[in-house]
Amino acid sequence: MENESKQKRTQLDRQAWIAAAFEVMAEEGVAGLRVEVLAKRLKVTKGSFYWHFEDRRDLLLAVLGDWKEGRIRDILKQTRAQPGHELEQIYHAIDVYSASRNRRGVVIELAVRDWARRDPEAAAIVAEVDDIRLRCTRDLFLACGLSQEEASSRSMLLYAYVFGLSLMLYDKFHADTSRLKRDIADIIARHTREAASAD
Repeated sequence: MENESKQKRTQLDRQAWIAAAFEVMAEEGVAGLRVEVLAKRLKVTKGSFYWHFEDRRDLLLAVLGDWKEGRIRDILKQTRAQPGHELEQIYHAIDVYSASRNRRGVVIELAVRDWARRDPEAAAIVAEVDDIRLRCTRDLFLACGLSQEEASSRSMLLYAYVFGLSLMLYDKFHADTSRLKRDIADIIARHTREAASAD
């Protein structure tokens, strides 16, 4: 039994602690990220934690870094378009981000944003991710022929919509939510279609 426990400790890497931290964040927010809680969840001793991290703050910064990299990777994936297909990609991004996505991801996003209200380093990372989000979609609108001002407004509207949607329970509001989402996507992209067809 002791050998099994030692083997588990040696197999547990830094990423396993970060993954466990995200699970706890989804349930309890950043306040729940305590070494004792994570060690119990992973069925290891606290000593295993200190093999990979200097302290709790080191773990928190690693979680922030992992969240940032994952968000940026996803943003680039959802907003990358072949030349001439930018309008299609705008619709794709709206569809993907307004779909009933992984609830865990939404909860973690909210937990990170709540964390950012009290922590300058978390706030800086959230601001960086949001800036990339807005710039990437703005570039799609610009490529469709919109002005800088209009492209910026449309990008902001797109994310105001998808983030607002993730916070709301709206199934009882409209009988055909799929139709509702398509209509909203058309509203966001309306002038974009006109500019693209003018080219």
